[in-house]
Amino acid sequence: MATEQLNVLKALDVAKTQLYHFKAVVIAGMGFFTDAYDLFCIALVTKLLGRIYYTDPALNEPGHLPANVSAAVNGVALCGTLAGQLFFGWLGDKLGRKSVYGFTLILMVLCSIASGLSFGHEAKGVMGTLCFFRFWLGFGVGGDYPLSATIMSEYANKKTRGTFIAAVFAMQGFGILFGTIVTIIVSSAFRHAFPAPPFYIDAAASIGPEADYVWRIIVMFGTIPAALTYYWRMKMPETARYTALIAGNTKQATSDMSKVLNKEISEENVQGERATGDTWGLFSRQFMKRHGVHLLATTSTWFLLDVAFYSQNLFQKDIFTKIGWIPPAKTMNALEELYRIARAQALIALCGTVPGYWFTVAFIDIIGRFWIQLMGFTMMTIFMLAIAIPYDYLVKPGHHTGFVVLYGLTFFFANFGPNSTTFIVPAEIFPARLRSTCHGISAATGKAGAIIGAFGFLYASQDQKKPETGYSRGIGMRNALFVLAGTNFLGLLFSLLVPESKGKSLEELSKENVGDDDTIVPTGV
Repeated sequence: MATEQLNVLKALDVAKTQLYHFKAVVIAGMGFFTDAYDLFCIALVTKLLGRIYYTDPALNEPGHLPANVSAAVNGVALCGTLAGQLFFGWLGDKLGRKSVYGFTLILMVLCSIASGLSFGHEAKGVMGTLCFFRFWLGFGVGGDYPLSATIMSEYANKKTRGTFIAAVFAMQGFGILFGTIVTIIVSSAFRHAFPAPPFYIDAAASIGPEADYVWRIIVMFGTIPAALTYYWRMKMPETARYTALIAGNTKQATSDMSKVLNKEISEENVQGERATGDTWGLFSRQFMKRHGVHLLATTSTWFLLDVAFYSQNLFQKDIFTKIGWIPPAKTMNALEELYRIARAQALIALCGTVPGYWFTVAFIDIIGRFWIQLMGFTMMTIFMLAIAIPYDYLVKPGHHTGFVVLYGLTFFFANFGPNSTTFIVPAEIFPARLRSTCHGISAATGKAGAIIGAFGFLYASQDQKKPETGYSRGIGMRNALFVLAGTNFLGLLFSLLVPESKGKSLEELSKENVGDDDTIVPTGV
């Protein structure tokens, strides 16, 4: 039997956009700002770590991280993120969104600082402790995905819900850009304070003892904005949908939202209302009947997106080196190389990554989730093929601009596309008591794809004839780009399963007010 939507939830659905919406975006968004900074800043400093801890004076090349160490340093935080998404996603439905929201932020801040303070000066000790703390950093980051998305979706009105969830996620773009800016500033300051010759002139002096401070400062710096928002996270009331539909306390939900909306919702308005009586759980027959296809859609598309997105993002520096946009390592000192890597990645972030996120914010509630995701995967496939087919031509001197433009466009349409929508949709289409869990499962499946991208692309892109030291032969960069294009095309096909959630209430989307005996009408496009 269908039941009436609670009045307090109706009030949220039709509430005008006001200050509390923007406060929620900033509070939740600062977590994502830190998430992105922490996950992607390591890609900026891995070449510096290789020079500091693995340079052999007897060799004529700057040191680089061994294959297994590089894979671990780049991938261990993603493994922690996967575990955190599953654990905190489940915990958010059991204990409440707010109850565990502050803990994830504390964990991120502490582990980010601990990563920068990794013990010792020897490679084994530093890399071991760095990987240990980055795993737990990732664990905290993972919790922020389902909790931030669920909190924002349950606070927002149905007209602009997509815009606000997208705005939270768009802070990730600023986090990536901020990481490059911090790296440029810190490396420039140290370069001018402690001048060093290029590697080919003096291998030992090209590194300098001060370089060990540089990467540690960069790794720790992103904690500052997140730490400043901790107090406000703790002041947020629990979402009305958790309090009313899961905890069953409609009176408390009404009281909390009256304060948030600055509008009196009289208790007489909620008398006789009750939370949904559904008790079926995850993977039950009823769940599979209503949401099985939805879960397949959100997990598969997020998985395929992250294979391509993270392989490109984490290894931009390697791609830029191979196309000649960054000079040979031996012609630079350690901090100059770091500066040039950060400058190149800042350009991509500024021209492709950040605008893509905010185009989604602007158009998500106009075009809709389904069409933006479909368009994004389509354009990513096209631009990846546009790079891969003439790759040998684009990497030649004088043609690098074309490569960078096409490469930037793939990031633009990743973010004005599936990188944003795969985050938004799982927070809208599942029932309240399983919403955080299902978002966590979807996000964790995505991180499984990111791990494959992070580990697999590093090995697969190795030259077929002359791989880098410590690596076996791969299929080459050009063929690896073809594989990523194929991955994007599969994402396009699975996107056809994604329902459109624009302009509908969460209860309508999740069929929360529909009893087991009612006919289930597909959400559809």
